[in-house]
Amino acid sequence: MEALILSCATGGGHNAAAEAVREELVRRGHRADFLDPYTLFGTHRDRQVGGCYIQCAQKLPGLFGGIYRLGELYRRLPGKSPVFWANRRTADRMQDYLERHSYDVILTTHLFAGEILTHLRRRGFGLPKVIYIATDYTCIPFTEEIECDVFVIPSPSLRREFCSFGIAPEKIVPAGIPVRRGIREAMDRETAAARLGLDPRFRYLLLAGGSIGAGSLLEAAGLLRPYLRENRRTRLIVICGSNQRLYRRLQRVCGNDPQILLLRETRRMAEYMHVCDLYISKPGGISSTEAAAAQVPLIHISPIPGCETRNLAFFSGNGMSIGVTDLKRDLLRTVRLLRDEDAVRAMRRAQRGRIDPAAAERIAALAEECAGR
Repeated sequence: MEALILSCATGGGHNAAAEAVREELVRRGHRADFLDPYTLFGTHRDRQVGGCYIQCAQKLPGLFGGIYRLGELYRRLPGKSPVFWANRRTADRMQDYLERHSYDVILTTHLFAGEILTHLRRRGFGLPKVIYIATDYTCIPFTEEIECDVFVIPSPSLRREFCSFGIAPEKIVPAGIPVRRGIREAMDRETAAARLGLDPRFRYLLLAGGSIGAGSLLEAAGLLRPYLRENRRTRLIVICGSNQRLYRRLQRVCGNDPQILLLRETRRMAEYMHVCDLYISKPGGISSTEAAAAQVPLIHISPIPGCETRNLAFFSGNGMSIGVTDLKRDLLRTVRLLRDEDAVRAMRRAQRGRIDPAAAERIAALAEECAGR
């Protein structure tokens, strides 16, 4: 089977989901190509599109939330959205590409790529079956504009919400959000620690803001320092992602603290997930799903308004995380709460009950079915 997987670099989550599906398809013996449609311009358009999102999410999350709310209002109006029409030119490049390459099925983990394919389908261009994979625990604005054959959603409990926006129920498959095998496969702390060069006798707190280092990580790290002083056998690992400004500021504030390890971007997230005793992060759809698949106790902080607010509500409402909205008042209290073994067991039980770690396998099987294999 020949599969094409589309995503866009607006944060790392969409690409991580795409990579999880690609990994599983290749493991099954198929060819799976990955493509960001904006790279077809050959003028760094992909970086411009992704960079605009990242800068907004890092520096102006309130503005991002305002744009999201406008999208929720606009979707109630007749006609297609500005997002749909903005992708018309990219559809020309996508058509040229598909005329030169043949695929049995196309999967996309990003709304923009879904909109591009919809333009092609409306032109009458012959596409194979298309699978759209939602990567947040809500029906984000303009999902309903995508004309595809299957909508993969994160949970059966979200079916009604997706249907309420006009998506045909027979097209919905609640297969979950795909995560990479390294995240979901069992790994003991000693193995993970050895791979990272860490001492497994310490307790580790992991603080991250997704691949873009968004959220109040600087404030959270400062608030956790008294806790570290009280618990000398605890270490704090802070992953700054692509946020170089955050990394430099943290270096100035706590770079000499022997209990704090500062990192930029990492390809070892699976090991850090498995070595940590507690994960503190903004509620990204992929990062939250990875934490649940790895059975890591989870504290959510600093949601980017919009879909991350919905992710937070889904996870905390189902007992899979604890949301902290006031860091100064509640962060340390919540960290201490999750030292309680009964509280940790209850959270892990909720994670096992709600998150399917084998979502990538289910989606790969669905792709095979769509391709007639």
